[in-house]
Amino acid sequence: MSDRIALADVGDYARRVEALGYDTLHVPETVHDSMMVSLLALTATTRLRVTSSVVLAFVRSPMLVAYTAWDLVAVSGGRFELGLGSQIRQNIEGRYSMPWTEPVGRMREYVESLRAIWQSFSTGDPLHYVGEHYSFTRLQPFFNPGDHGHAARRIWLGGVNERICALGGSHADGFVTHPTNSGPRYLREFCLPRLDAAAVAADRPRPRLITGSMFITGRTLNDVATSRQHQRAILAFLYTTPAYRRSLELFGWAELGERLQRMTREGGWGQLDTLLTDEVLDAIVPQATWSNLSTVIDEWFSGLVDGVMLPLPTDPAGDGEFAEVIAAVRLLESDGVSETA
Repeated sequence: MSDRIALADVGDYARRVEALGYDTLHVPETVHDSMMVSLLALTATTRLRVTSSVVLAFVRSPMLVAYTAWDLVAVSGGRFELGLGSQIRQNIEGRYSMPWTEPVGRMREYVESLRAIWQSFSTGDPLHYVGEHYSFTRLQPFFNPGDHGHAARRIWLGGVNERICALGGSHADGFVTHPTNSGPRYLREFCLPRLDAAAVAADRPRPRLITGSMFITGRTLNDVATSRQHQRAILAFLYTTPAYRRSLELFGWAELGERLQRMTREGGWGQLDTLLTDEVLDAIVPQATWSNLSTVIDEWFSGLVDGVMLPLPTDPAGDGEFAEVIAAVRLLESDGVSETA
């Protein structure tokens, strides 16, 4: 889902996603509160699952998130799933004026405390969770919303680096990769081994895995060329963040991230895309016209992930044709690939 949709347009957008045949709408959090957007999308649809992808955890109390997610599950008949992310230290401290602590251990406690709170909501049992970062020992009956009858309370995590991938394996029901680190090489060599090892150590199934890969695509070759330049600019900006450079390191391009970061320090925000070459773009972002998109998705991701995030056409006039693309991707489900928006 685009992060720039006006709140007044969310309902129409969600209905459009549902009509196209998508199974899930992933709601980002950049300029809107993702929980508010999720509510608007859920109340406008009847079948579509909605996942916060991802709500920023460390700027909210787990109790507040527990209440909101509980209500979203209830109002949607179980169609909401909670996705959590940590964000980077500079944003937590500088943009939200919230304290920063070691993120992976803190996220582990965040997930555990959410499950403890929901257990108390569901059963009425006393709430008792005590950790280093979060402690919850008080929930009077007056403040307990009670069971809503919907058992599905899944938690997704999103991230890039080694320890958050391992936490996904040990604690999450689903894991969403970041657009900068979503290609087959990153999945095969970095993310999946850590998800699998942690899941085995915790004696639990590996979480569902959704690739957050960008896609360079369009109806025509000219549309693809336009999309290519747009995605080049976005990827160049994202790689200025050191935490997002694992794929660059896998390909031996670590110095590219450093050069991009130096350019931002010199004020060259508008020239970042000049450093991101075709070689880098082709290695990290799949490219195809709509007619070939399902084939490329199959080649890149089958056997590695449970779903992909496909953006909607910019112009709704193309929806009829794009619905055929969605249907073709759905046929890949036997290979472990479905689609999300």
